[in-house]
Amino acid sequence: MRSRGRRVHREPGQGGALPGTGTFVAPTLIEIGDVAELQREVFGPVLHVLRYRRERLGALIESIRATGYGLTMGLHTRIDETIVQVRASTPAGNLYVNRNMVGAVVGVQPFGGDGLSGTGPKAGGPLALFRLLARPPQDVLARAVGSATDHVAPGHPDAPDAAPPDVDRAASRAGHAEPVAGLLPTPAFAALRTWADAHDPALAATARRLAARTGPGASVTLPGPTGERNVYALDGRHGVLCLAAREADQLVQLAAVLAVGGRALWPRTAAALLDRLPAEVRRAVTLVDDGLGPSQPLETVLLHGSPDDLAALQQRLAARPGPVVGVERLAPGDAEVPLERLVRERSISLNTAAAGGNASLMTLG
Repeated sequence: MRSRGRRVHREPGQGGALPGTGTFVAPTLIEIGDVAELQREVFGPVLHVLRYRRERLGALIESIRATGYGLTMGLHTRIDETIVQVRASTPAGNLYVNRNMVGAVVGVQPFGGDGLSGTGPKAGGPLALFRLLARPPQDVLARAVGSATDHVAPGHPDAPDAAPPDVDRAASRAGHAEPVAGLLPTPAFAALRTWADAHDPALAATARRLAARTGPGASVTLPGPTGERNVYALDGRHGVLCLAAREADQLVQLAAVLAVGGRALWPRTAAALLDRLPAEVRRAVTLVDDGLGPSQPLETVLLHGSPDDLAALQQRLAARPGPVVGVERLAPGDAEVPLERLVRERSISLNTAAAGGNASLMTLG
């Protein structure tokens, strides 16, 4: 970093105090100009500092997302709308607001990330044990959000929303801004159900079953210490590649993705089928020439096919750079899609005792 002209700071005398054998790094501060300068994780007492303008916050989060990592994020702010914005766009599985970023407690802050930071359910979260079952129950998501004490149900001020709230709404939620995306019914899923009622009775029946399995809401408040609010949330994945030879299976996959508020990737060969669907549904689907290409924001794959089809697909995924991508295989004609494989878990821990933010941090500099 010094050779690139970056400012590197160490406390005087620390470098000379290092042991003569082994590999050691003194506590170090490095000021960088762009997140893209960090090509890999560095495990050590090294803190990279990046300055940014307030109006560039969204671009900064996108550059963090582009790294592929998504474990924890810390945020200090007095602005409730900022909490909502960061919560909606961060790739991190755990978000800590106006508090430290360590010490996750089982059952209070379920811990785990996405992408290069994790592929499975959160440790200490409600989905972990279900993933160990050969045949989990069909209502896993309903059980996951039904086991906590405080549901964030549709219509509640803390309920997830399809879009970030405006400033007035955010301000009215001061002290516990929460998710703005999740498993609540979306216009795309509602439009698909209406279309299915008129054109495809089998799909309509599947959609009704899926809707009943998403639970009472997308978020629940977990028990925790006084002065802290901990929320567990489920978001639909936005890069689900749907692969099926039969149109009926392709529509079942789409219904499952939309039921949890996700977005689908369809092969371009399915364009004729997509053209028959309502505009609201088409907006939730992206046609791709090669869904396994390195440029695609791929998070998971739904496959209706044979074990041989699965083996061939897994070989291609193994050769793909980037995070590990999971595959859920169903036999042709199987409509029982496991919805828990189509969601991301989020844990938000908010220090409500620091109303308006950490004043000491706001006065630095």
